[in-house]
Amino acid sequence: MIIRLDKYLADTGFGTRSTVKQLVRKGSVQIDGVTVKSSDLKVDTEKTVVTVNGKIVGYEAFEYYMLNKPAGVISASTDEREKTVVDIISEKKRRDLFPVGRLDRDTVGLLLITNDGALSQKLLAPGKHVEKVYLVRVTGELTDEDKRAFEEGLDIGDDKLTKPAGLEIKTIGMYSIEGQHFVRSDAYDAELVTEAEVTLTEGRFHQIKRMFEARGHEVVYLKRLSMGSLKLDDSLAEGEYRKLTEEELTELGG
Repeated sequence: MIIRLDKYLADTGFGTRSTVKQLVRKGSVQIDGVTVKSSDLKVDTEKTVVTVNGKIVGYEAFEYYMLNKPAGVISASTDEREKTVVDIISEKKRRDLFPVGRLDRDTVGLLLITNDGALSQKLLAPGKHVEKVYLVRVTGELTDEDKRAFEEGLDIGDDKLTKPAGLEIKTIGMYSIEGQHFVRSDAYDAELVTEAEVTLTEGRFHQIKRMFEARGHEVVYLKRLSMGSLKLDDSLAEGEYRKLTEEELTELGG
């Protein structure tokens, strides 16, 4: 791909085009070993070697990261006051990354970070019906009646019922709840908690929490496990990330 030098450097995180022009004027930029003074020179992103202050600057048109989102971080590209999921990606080369979809502040788990708008649209478009699977823990005991209600659609205060959703009950027991940590317990303050998996094909505001509220349960823990073919890497601790593999990207259609 052939692009202007100022765009090349701006895309790879060296600031706005005006900032890049100043960098070039100072003689800090070299193309194939030759110092340049003009920021409108053309660059071949596949062949040209660009260096800034002697350090090679690699260009990637698209970047794809799998993040195990931690609690307390907002799903946004930028924020003046709070840490965002994009801030976590310290090795990013692009400055136009964004999260594909959103997870609530206190929700953890799989989040795709990219700058590929076409892939994002493919995964989020309502008509695509991309499945998203979540691990959830709720107060009280879930039953087959709850499963049927999820399958039939629930009234959560919107114009339409929710689309049919899957609810698979995993375990039911007495737990002591400390933050997001759960320990089976016979203590006097232990609560009855059900752990389950929920499969959705839509993404309304606080949807899972509202669905369980409609059934009389409170969500005390929520973690996204997968989105389409992309599954959370079990080796990633909360707050850790890695680039997508070629196989994962191909399966997603990126």
